[in-house]
Amino acid sequence: MKVELYEAITRAKMSRRNMLRGTAALGAMAMMPKVMGFGAAAAQDSVRAQILAIPGVGAGSPTDADWQKVGELCLGPTKANVAEGEFAGVELTFFGINNNGLHNILFRGLLKGWETYTGAKINWIDLAQADYNPRLQQNIATGTVDFDILAMGAPLEGDTAGQGLLDEMPEWVATQIEMDDYVNYLKAPVGTWGGKTYRISIDGDCHTFAYRKDYFGEGAIGGAEVPKTWQQVNAVSKAVVGQTDPLTSLPAFGYLDPLKGWGGFGFYFLENRAAAYAKHPSDPAWLFDPDTMKPRVNNPAWVQAIQDVMDLIAANAYPADQINADPGTTGFSQFLAGTGSMLMWWGDIGSNARTSDTSVVGDVVGFGINPGSDKVYNSKTAAWEETYNESPNMAYLGWGVYVTNRVSGDEKKRKAAWSAAAHLGGKDLSLWMSAYPSGFQPYRNSHFQYEEWTAAGYDKEFVEDYLGSNLDSYNHPNAAIEPRIPGIFQYYSVAEDELAKGYAGTYKSAQETADAIAAAWEKITDQIGRDSQIALYKASLGL
Repeated sequence: MKVELYEAITRAKMSRRNMLRGTAALGAMAMMPKVMGFGAAAAQDSVRAQILAIPGVGAGSPTDADWQKVGELCLGPTKANVAEGEFAGVELTFFGINNNGLHNILFRGLLKGWETYTGAKINWIDLAQADYNPRLQQNIATGTVDFDILAMGAPLEGDTAGQGLLDEMPEWVATQIEMDDYVNYLKAPVGTWGGKTYRISIDGDCHTFAYRKDYFGEGAIGGAEVPKTWQQVNAVSKAVVGQTDPLTSLPAFGYLDPLKGWGGFGFYFLENRAAAYAKHPSDPAWLFDPDTMKPRVNNPAWVQAIQDVMDLIAANAYPADQINADPGTTGFSQFLAGTGSMLMWWGDIGSNARTSDTSVVGDVVGFGINPGSDKVYNSKTAAWEETYNESPNMAYLGWGVYVTNRVSGDEKKRKAAWSAAAHLGGKDLSLWMSAYPSGFQPYRNSHFQYEEWTAAGYDKEFVEDYLGSNLDSYNHPNAAIEPRIPGIFQYYSVAEDELAKGYAGTYKSAQETADAIAAAWEKITDQIGRDSQIALYKASLGL
């Protein structure tokens, strides 16, 4: 969305829900011949309608049998490009994570029918989130891979594609998966390196704001209005200390910060706070100075974000033992289970809230974009500006499926690997993964036809709210974009280590904590090569 269009909509005070009604109606009309056929009976028979009914919203968490059924129903594109049994004798190794019994675990079921039809066999390397980056970095350091297919985020493309570890996508794959359907921010240069395409997107990662509606409203313990700024989030978090949760009758809590690292992925959660303070609308950079690679992580904006967390620790505003709570804990063990009232997370919270057996907040959860701030730091003038600022965090640029150079010399194995990846990134299959617990969130334009979601059993208001928070984040003119530079998770991982020391009291202040992160980042930049990092960072920012 162009800045002037966004501003015009804001001036007109057009609500997101009205925007969605308009865009969804137009999209539904455009899709009618393909998705709905020429009547209601055809709609009932469409693959998309069939898979969205498995197992059905409100019917509990999908099982392996459900995953297999969905995978089999979505084999049409594979059958158009691959003969039955064509990959007999081929064995492929798939590298990925197994968070919350999803990702690789889910892929097994979705690919079961593909294996049966093609004759190929897939072996799995399953890793916990905290172990994923260290294991991948071993391969990057040696310049070799021991797997054929890789689930990975775009930030690591500089480390992998930049070292020649990936196989270039064949043209037939782009056609099969209908890449033009991706939302704009996931199109090239994301997924490409040196002008070549390497990625099949399976996710649209951005962090959105989830909140408990029963905490807010007239007479509610969190106040009449849902917080719109981090200053308000912090105030509510302190105000509810000592009160009773309206849903569980247990102690009430406000915002849930994860205070424990997560293999580099936990740093995104401090970024959410920092983006509102640090991402100035006139400057695409917010992590480093683009001309020098000098870290900005210890400037006043980032120090404010760290200070926010330290203040809430001092106020006892978190659940007990929050120092050992990583993002998986805050999302799944706390928020979805009824502890806490506000959270920033990926789309898993939206898809799990109403379709997971462990969620108790489905009827009371609402969504919005990353809270803003009533001031923003201008790095160019080295001064705060007393003006409202918001900046959604495009954390991780979504997961994708990549094929490695280990198959590049064997055309049969190469086609098999790309076929498996294309099946997981298929247009119809992706809709099911966006609507049900999978670890992934909407990332295609066709995912935002909310009539499909309501037909599957989702409440209309919930869908408009959840999908709208994603659309508003993707299209925001001041979004904080993830840099695709080598070593990005080295920066994030060491930042987590230093933050843990700050939160535990090892460092005396937020500034000292931030300075330690900045010093560690400078060492990483010098090790990788400052001049090359400057060039790649500028390129990632479009400078």
